Amino acid sequence: MQVKSAVFVKSAEKASQCPPQTLPEFAFIGRSNVGKSSLINYITNQKGLAKVSGTPGKTKLINYFLVNDGWYLVDLPGYGYAKASKGVRQGFAEIITKYLESRDELTCLFVLVDSRLEPQKIDVDFITLLGNHGIPFAIVFTKIDKIGVEVLRDNIRCYSEKLLESWEELPPMLYTSSSKRKGADELLTYIDDCIELVNTNK
Repeated sequence: MQVKSAVFVKSAEKASQCPPQTLPEFAFIGRSNVGKSSLINYITNQKGLAKVSGTPGKTKLINYFLVNDGWYLVDLPGYGYAKASKGVRQGFAEIITKYLESRDELTCLFVLVDSRLEPQKIDVDFITLLGNHGIPFAIVFTKIDKIGVEVLRDNIRCYSEKLLESWEELPPMLYTSSSKRKGADELLTYIDDCIELVNTNK
């Protein structure tokens, strides 16, 4: 897939304000500062589409972008920002939960994980929650340029082993680097395949 157009549509404070459910939605989520905005800008080839900030927890709304006039890219608030107040964290959690529960057109939720880190409990718990609720998702490892190939391989194996403690099989996994421009083709191909499957099953 080539991204020929990507335009901002709207920001929603809650799921009920999201656009009508007429197109496939691909949402991006992850812990604060995992590189979500950079990845969105990279795969859409637009530097300023999603706002990149050095301040974790910057995304507080559900942001919708229309891509190729055929599907929505959805930028969800990050989770796990420790410096946010308890009330703010609960608010983020409620927004995310309501979105996941109400969007029938959610075709895949991309859960972004920092490839440099060992499995984080908050990520594993969130992934388990998705599995328990039947939410379609894939894991996207970010910042793969920041570590060596062998370390990356070890980290991926560690993550896989952790998930297999409670999962019968692993979810799809993708590997990206926004700064080195790696992984966009694979991610967009995955989206394209998902859209084709949706259209076939209609």
